[in-house]
Amino acid sequence: MSMKLTNLKITLIAITLSFSAFSQENESALGALITDRPDATESPNTIPTGYIQVETGSFYESFKDQNIKNETFTYNTTLVRLGLLDNLELRLGWDFLEGTTTIGGNKLNNVTSGFNPLLLGTKIYIAEEKGLRPEIGFLAHLYLPFTASKDYKPETTGVDFRFSFAHTLSKKSSLSYNLGAQWRNDSPEAAYVYTLSYGLGLTEKLGFYAELYGDLPENNKANHLWDAGLTYLISDNVQLDATIGSSITEGQDILLSAGVSFRLPTRKQ
Repeated sequence: MSMKLTNLKITLIAITLSFSAFSQENESALGALITDRPDATESPNTIPTGYIQVETGSFYESFKDQNIKNETFTYNTTLVRLGLLDNLELRLGWDFLEGTTTIGGNKLNNVTSGFNPLLLGTKIYIAEEKGLRPEIGFLAHLYLPFTASKDYKPETTGVDFRFSFAHTLSKKSSLSYNLGAQWRNDSPEAAYVYTLSYGLGLTEKLGFYAELYGDLPENNKANHLWDAGLTYLISDNVQLDATIGSSITEGQDILLSAGVSFRLPTRKQ
């Protein structure tokens, strides 16, 4: 595990240094970027027209049931967001992951690895915050099975949608939440999705968040999880993040994540 996590750190540092240097020469007048990572809560905001935003990272999660331990390393959680109109963005996402199983301290040889289905979706910005009315957005995604590797290839196309809401609590704090549903992993039943995230600006560059999230399948037990983390703005166009989390119900003992997000113009400004 230590060698794999070290490789992840090296990759993230290299990406960060490259785009930090670019960003210092190309500061945007748009203000600090707003990302859809590292938490599970999606923001209502869309990417400005003429810009592309890349949000990428890696994470590790594990779950142990009696003497069986399952571990997942996700080396690439890249989400690419392209501003098409003032209130509309295109979204593309693809994850590469590796799963291992250990029984009684002995790691099995049947390692699973490959790409998850490609995410293809859109986000629509619906309304600005006004009084008690929150800022509102809508997201919808397809998960295309023919783009997945053999170990992670479902038989049917996955679908999800959610409404995103955000309230400003003060100059330094906010409350965001999502409500929606998903049909994933060849399941015919809907799983209703919720998230609730509190964000706090510790300084102009350093932010903190804490979150509850989960899903409620129609015919199975609900899954509830939590996470918390930090974000750091290197510049208005580059942000680092780190997260730790676990499940409240059974399913996840530990989640560790780190990533970087950056925004680039798609044409000469």
